[in-house]
Amino acid sequence: MANWLKYVIAFASAFALMLAIRTLAFSIHGVEGNGLTPLFHNGDRLLINRVSYGLRIAGNGLLPYSRLMRSQVKKGDIVAFTLPSDTITGLCIARCKAVPGDTIATAEGPMLVPGLVNCAKTDYYWLESINPQNPADSRHIGFVPESHIIGKVVSVLYNRNNIRLQ
Repeated sequence: MANWLKYVIAFASAFALMLAIRTLAFSIHGVEGNGLTPLFHNGDRLLINRVSYGLRIAGNGLLPYSRLMRSQVKKGDIVAFTLPSDTITGLCIARCKAVPGDTIATAEGPMLVPGLVNCAKTDYYWLESINPQNPADSRHIGFVPESHIIGKVVSVLYNRNNIRLQ
């Protein structure tokens, strides 16, 4: 085997491994606007753990939705999710305020958060944005199914607006 071929194979393997980890385990998303203040600010880059609640298998119509090594979303977790409707596109960030089986108080009176622990049924969560004026939370769109939860926000990596080149 040619000497240079060993380096090409090693580089290609490392690239494939990095791509698999980035796609399946972690992702980085940016905060646009001030809808998440005071916790997150415009320009923040967030690290999202995509396997914190289990490995998500969306299926996209070919397979049914499921999660491998599934664990429940806990109250207080800050999660990244997509909206069940097409009104707002992209990733949304909110704090989990109620889990399946909890009763929440709303303007219309108390409501029970639906959902079963059975994997055949989708669990629902009440997710509230940090900023009450942000329209991407359960106060405006209702319950968010577990199939739309991408993962847990781990930390803020950096703010791209505060980076200064020297």
